[in-house]
Amino acid sequence: MNRRTTIKSILAVGILGTSTFSIFKWSSFRKRTDLFFLTTQRRLIEELSEMIIPRTEAPGAKDANVADFILQTVLYCLDIHEQNNFISGLQDLEDYSIENYKSSFLDCSIMNKNKILKHFENRDVYSYHILNKVRNRLFGRSFFAQLKEFVIVGYCTSEIGATKGLAYDYIPGNYEACISIQPHQKSWATK
Repeated sequence: MNRRTTIKSILAVGILGTSTFSIFKWSSFRKRTDLFFLTTQRRLIEELSEMIIPRTEAPGAKDANVADFILQTVLYCLDIHEQNNFISGLQDLEDYSIENYKSSFLDCSIMNKNKILKHFENRDVYSYHILNKVRNRLFGRSFFAQLKEFVIVGYCTSEIGATKGLAYDYIPGNYEACISIQPHQKSWATK
């Protein structure tokens, strides 16, 4: 009799613990998004995007005004869960920067900014591809994956990015399925 009671108790504690954790996670994903905080972080988003696509001989992400694209996308195109992921990622990045480098991300040196971004990139990737898929399915895309995607899409779809950052042929003429690219040629903006 004691064995049955013990097994029932263990199962009850396991089910209770699992359900409590899942309710906590669900409520944290569905919490109200702090959109005011997001709009105050424009300079941080601008600096992050410039670190991903810096200005070289081609214009950078700041020149293409990618920060406004990211803000508009997060505010109007993402669901609450993805908005919360992005906003909490910005907060985590600032907290990590202050904790490890004793200054805000905006005040860090270029080398420290690169280290911070490398940390967040490595933190969000598992060595087994299947674990990445499971995490993305359960918790959504990570902050850094969202940020990189938004920066690249915002840059490549901006006028400056498409015309000056990429090779742009506004009247492509004939369709050629396979075109070899010359050395040091830019990637095509049109497909």
